[in-house]
Amino acid sequence: MNQKELKELIEFLIEKDIAEFELERGDVKVKIKRGGESPAMPDARYMAVHPAGPAIAIPVPVPAPAAAPVEVVPKADEVEAGLHGVRSPIVGTFYEAPSPGAPPFVKPGDRVEVGQVLCIVEAMKLMNEIECDVAGEIVKKLVTNGQPIEYGQELFLIRPGK
Repeated sequence: MNQKELKELIEFLIEKDIAEFELERGDVKVKIKRGGESPAMPDARYMAVHPAGPAIAIPVPVPAPAAAPVEVVPKADEVEAGLHGVRSPIVGTFYEAPSPGAPPFVKPGDRVEVGQVLCIVEAMKLMNEIECDVAGEIVKKLVTNGQPIEYGQELFLIRPGK
């Protein structure tokens, strides 16, 4: 992987607003992580590791967030005591239906059972079905179709029932 390919990859990840990316190709390992999660990484960092040579670190500029309105979603305990939050077990893209144009798996007001598919999270071109872990009623969907989601992000609020 040459420097031009790396630059194109970084620009693509910034354009698609991907926060973390890792790739291994032969003897080359590329890990890109954006965001100010630790003092060692103030904005973003690119790291290429090759067994025959030293690591290369290239700072990657992070564009300022757009001035679009941000919807603040309160946590389950702030909305109503007793609601169960279904969280994403992986980083990926949220899809509410099995295919474009199909009806969503669930919508607010639906009764759900343990093991019922609630949504799909696409990660690295793999479609991962997210199943309900409690029986009850869907109170609220907290993300929109096609939205990038993070590990542990709440996707649905469910009122547990019988």
